[in-house]
Amino acid sequence: MTDKPKNEPLKQQPALSQDVGAKAERKLKARRNPTQGVWFGLGMMGLIGWSVVVPTLLGAAFGIWLDNHHPGRHSWTLMLLVIGLAIGCVNAWYWVSKEDKAMREGEEEGDE
Repeated sequence: MTDKPKNEPLKQQPALSQDVGAKAERKLKARRNPTQGVWFGLGMMGLIGWSVVVPTLLGAAFGIWLDNHHPGRHSWTLMLLVIGLAIGCVNAWYWVSKEDKAMREGEEEGDE
């Protein structure tokens, strides 16, 4: 038995130091930008929820009004509710993609 360390752990040290350095950079960045925490996530969920609910309810309300004033063979309420839901989903997709793009740009700036 010798007291000399094997070569394998020495080869892994640069990768380990790079991992530790990257984690330290992420922690420092998180400390500098504390706004994106739990409250940010809850706020984003609320924004997405309201961006779907408001057009859906507006479509349903307008459909009820049309059904009461201009009745026809088809239900305006159901049709405008579905249209409002589709508009709300597109709106939510827009907000999610915008935040995803901002997060990816933030990660790329941190990597450089």
